[in-house]
Amino acid sequence: MNLAITSGYVVPVDGDPVDGGTVLITDGKIAEVGAGVRVPEGYQVVDAGGSWVLPGFVEAHGHLGVYEEAEGWAGNDVNEMTDPNGARLRAIDAINPGDVGFADALSGGVTTAVIKPGSGNPIGGQTVAIKCWGRSVDEMLIREPVSVKSALGENPKRVYGDQKKLPSTRQGVAAVIRDAFMKAQDYRARRAAAADEGKPFDRDGTLEILVRVLDGELPWCQHTHRADDIATALRLADEFGYRVVINHGTEGHLLADTLAARNVPVIIGPLFTARSKVELRQRSLRNPGILARAGVELAITTDHPVVPIHFLVHQATLAVKEGMDPAAALRSITLNPARIMGIDDRVGALRPGLDGDVVIWSGDPLDVMSRALRVFISGREVYSYTQGEPVVADPYYRESSSR
Repeated sequence: MNLAITSGYVVPVDGDPVDGGTVLITDGKIAEVGAGVRVPEGYQVVDAGGSWVLPGFVEAHGHLGVYEEAEGWAGNDVNEMTDPNGARLRAIDAINPGDVGFADALSGGVTTAVIKPGSGNPIGGQTVAIKCWGRSVDEMLIREPVSVKSALGENPKRVYGDQKKLPSTRQGVAAVIRDAFMKAQDYRARRAAAADEGKPFDRDGTLEILVRVLDGELPWCQHTHRADDIATALRLADEFGYRVVINHGTEGHLLADTLAARNVPVIIGPLFTARSKVELRQRSLRNPGILARAGVELAITTDHPVVPIHFLVHQATLAVKEGMDPAAALRSITLNPARIMGIDDRVGALRPGLDGDVVIWSGDPLDVMSRALRVFISGREVYSYTQGEPVVADPYYRESSSR
């Protein structure tokens, strides 16, 4: 797709805003960003007319398509709660692009989402980064896997405690993770020995993916709320040397200096929830600002459908209201989540070489009265809001239909 979005207030996120700027998209990729950009012949021109132009937002931790809305049991494939170690499970195998949440994502300016298994298991499975529009998950794919999901705290101990088996305590949850990595270390050594000796070797899907975590290929996305569980997450990471990313991090502000000093990123949220369990007692919209000011690389998440995904920007807005710097808030839903999840070579900013995922806003997106007017993914218009009616491009027929 060859497209030029002109005359906008362009906010690249990783650079200074450009008033009256142009974003040039060639073959679905951003070619130029700035003032005075020459538009080649044959390009479709979209006049932004002074509206704000930003990269599509990135949801770093959600369950779009695996925890479908309005489908009940039939659409819930987020948690395989029959095995404490689900490392071999892949979220990509359960995503339904027909989930109505994808249309909501576009209406909120979200063009990329990292889909993760749920938090019922100590080791939940492999995550995947996708675009929020397409006929099949294979067409929507950015990268797979991008991390492995793990959970500490209340959820796994409740799930397996109710089944009267390991793990039913925090000790047990940590032991399951520790045992799994010890087996992976042994498996890696046996695999290497077999290769050296030219002998056949029986592969194990669970241990293969854990070896990739040990080798530093994939980060370990650690669901954890309480400060003591965050400390356990850091302890386990130290024992086995893997890269840990704190997910949720409700009490991360209590260890902000430690997380910053160790360069451990935090994907914080959801922030629009009741304190429905003990772990959430210190949930506050002030916490993102505390972490950001401490120097923690921070992303904000809705944990969709816990909070509807189109409210991602509103969580950032209210974090600003409670003390977060506005520029940091915008980075927390664009560039930072892309960096944390290792997809910043594709999305997260308006920069030459990145995908042409661009959203035209009626005004500053951190103003709750602003609206996403037009959404482009790889230069293709996939959503528009005209005459009070949202329209999502139909990926199956390449035509437009109201949602």
